[in-house]
Parts: sequence; C-alpha cells; structure tokens
Amino acid sequence: MKGPWSGLPTDIKAGRLKNGVHAPFELTFFCNQDAIELQEKRQWFFPIMWHAYCYKLFVLKLLRNPASGRYSGKLLWSLFFIIKEDEKMIPSRTISTDTQVPQAGLEVSQMMIELEHFRRQTERLDLINQLHIRLAAVLDLAGMIEAYAVWLMPNVEHELISYCNVLRSKKHLFCSSHGPLRRSVIAFAEQLMGDESGKADCFVSEDGHFAHKWLMESADNAGLLLVLKGGRALDSEEMDLVNDSLFVLNESLRRALEYEELFEAARRDVLTGLANRRVFDERIGEKMDTARRSGRSLTMASLDLDRFKQINDNLGHQRGDEVLRQVAKLIADMVRSTDLLVRIGGDEFLLVMDDTDQKSARVLAERLCQAIDQLEIWADAETKLGVSIGLAQWQKEEGLEEWMERLDDILYHAKANGRSQVSIV
Repeated sequence: MKGPWSGLPTDIKAGRLKNGVHAPFELTFFCNQDAIELQEKRQWFFPIMWHAYCYKLFVLKLLRNPASGRYSGKLLWSLFFIIKEDEKMIPSRTISTDTQVPQAGLEVSQMMIELEHFRRQTERLDLINQLHIRLAAVLDLAGMIEAYAVWLMPNVEHELISYCNVLRSKKHLFCSSHGPLRRSVIAFAEQLMGDESGKADCFVSEDGHFAHKWLMESADNAGLLLVLKGGRALDSEEMDLVNDSLFVLNESLRRALEYEELFEAARRDVLTGLANRRVFDERIGEKMDTARRSGRSLTMASLDLDRFKQINDNLGHQRGDEVLRQVAKLIADMVRSTDLLVRIGGDEFLLVMDDTDQKSARVLAERLCQAIDQLEIWADAETKLGVSIGLAQWQKEEGLEEWMERLDDILYHAKANGRSQVSIV
C-alpha cells in the first residue's frame, strides 16, 4: 500500500538502521500498521493531526540510536522528509549526516514546539466542531443557551450564561446554581444586562462573583454574559476558547431568533397583535382540564363589535383597521395577563377568564362595553361603534363544542335585544 512511509530508506522500513543497530520487528510493524490506519482516515481527519501523529511515532520510537544514545543524522533526515511529504505543510528541514548533534537537537526541539502548537489547534477545532453539532440540533433560544452552557462547562466552569437582545425583547438565563447562590448570581446578571453603556468588560460583584460580558457583532444590541465559579476571572486560554466559540454561537442565536419570530408570527393576529384562533385551539383544552381538576370557575366571553360594517363602508377600510387596533389595545389593557384574549376574525373576539365565575365576568364585561362606547367612534351622525358581549360559564359536563354553541346563542340574544350590552342567557 502506497503511503507516507514509501519514502523511507529500505533499511529503515525493514527495521534496521545503517549503523547496524536493529529496531525490533514488532515496533516497525506497529508503526506501519498505525500509518495505514491513519492513511485510511485522512478523508475526514485533520491534516494537522496527521502530521503530529507521524512525527510522534518517529521521535518516540526511532529517533535515538539505542546503542550509543546519540542522534543519527541520517535518521533525522528521514524524519523531516516524511513530515514534509504530505502537502508540504511544514517547511523542509534537511540535516546532513555530518550535522552536529546539538544543532540537530535544537531542530527537533523547535519541531516539537511547532507540533505541540498544531496539536492544541486541532483540539480547539475539534471542540468548535462539537459546538457546531450540538447547536445545529436546537431551534429555540432557550435550548440554544442551554446547549452552549453544557458544551462550555467541561472547559470553562461557570454558574450562569445569559443572552439579552434589547431590540427584539429577548432574554434568557441558564443557571446551574441553586438556593441563595442562584438568586444572587441571577440578580448580578440582570444588573449587568440592564447596563446600557454597551461596554464589554470583566465585572466583579460585591460577593466576589466574576462576570465577563461580550457584545455580539450584529446590528442588534445583543450581549452574552458569563458568570464564573470559584471567584476568579477567566484565564487567557479560557478567554480564547470563548472568543473562538462566539462566531458559531452568534450565527446560531440569529437562527433561533428568526425561528422564534416566525413561530410567534404564526400565532399572532397580524393586524392587532393579539393571539389568533390557533392559540385558542391549543390552549382552551388545557384550561378546561385545569378547571376540571381544581374545581375552579372558567368563563368565556364572546365580543362582537356593533356597527363596524358602517365604519368600514363610510370611513374606509384603513380607518376600519385603525379602529380594530384601537379596540384590541383597549381590551388587552383591561384584562389580566393570565386571561386568554383572541381575535377570532373580522370584528369578533374571544376572552377566556380563569378562576372567574359568570357574576365576576359580567362586571368586567360591563366595563368593556362602557369603555368602547367612550371611544366615541362614529360612522356618521347617527351610527356609533359599540360592542355586544355574551357570557357563558363552563359546565363540567360540557364539551368545547357544546360550550361554544351555547355562548354563540347568548351573543345572538345580546344582538337581538338592542346591541351594545351584555347577555348571560
């Protein structure tokens, strides 16, 4: 099999040196077999690792003359010839047979330094490749930060990693600590994330935690925050590893942000920004199950704007869109964050209220009717925007379809009785 060993003198390949000192046959066989295995892996193995392995085999196994303990000039020439052979990545270093031993030793020492540098570079590339693989399997921002923290931990111990993107209102923390230490570390991280100076530096908390902050290279105001264990700052090797990984992390975070924006867009009403029917379908079953287990009340309101068609016809669709956004914001500001507010379509909205009976829901519904009336939106001198609301408290024996049919009948009753009112029957 032709390979990098083909350039060796015949006597060395046979396991015999020119000065008559024999190398063990088993040793020669081992080296050749190892070279064959490396040759087969060269399609995916780093070339730099290939050179390092070849060099170590020669230096450790064949460099010294076992009889005299001195360097062999001819053997050194063979050593450098083989390292040079593949793609000429390392400059040729030919040493004649009469080269002095000290000079040869210096050459070998220099080569060992270079190869040690190559070995460390190869290990770093392998680590970065592992990060690529780990992040490629994750889509969301939270999973991305957690995957990065898990990858970094064996090489750089830390207690917290956080990411904050102010322009996109995105923030996530991953903390491995617990108890009071966790609270103090998170408080320190949030303090640094709230710093608007845009300064990337090393910071120290009052209780001795060191934190390093990096600003990602993008148009957005984004940052990566790392809080260390052990009350010490990162050393130079750890800093180099984090810096090398930031390019991979930055690209992955950009992908995660784009994915989450698309995911959220699919769940939001484009015009009003409220949740859409898809979110309602996903969450209503869970809310009914929770109410069934806990025995708490669950009430749904159906809201339909009155005379909205005249707004569109008389004032135009652009004005109609503005009215919908205005009404949606008003309702969203008046309900709880735990309530589910959804635009079903057109001028229809659904509001699902946890832990709320029909009586309490009616109080809120009356306030909503009054607030929309006070917007003073007129289609003409005699036609004013209003809202009709139907309320139905969920009964345990009801399914979703039955519940919504009953609610629709109650809303129709509110419309039929003069509009701009709340109905519960």
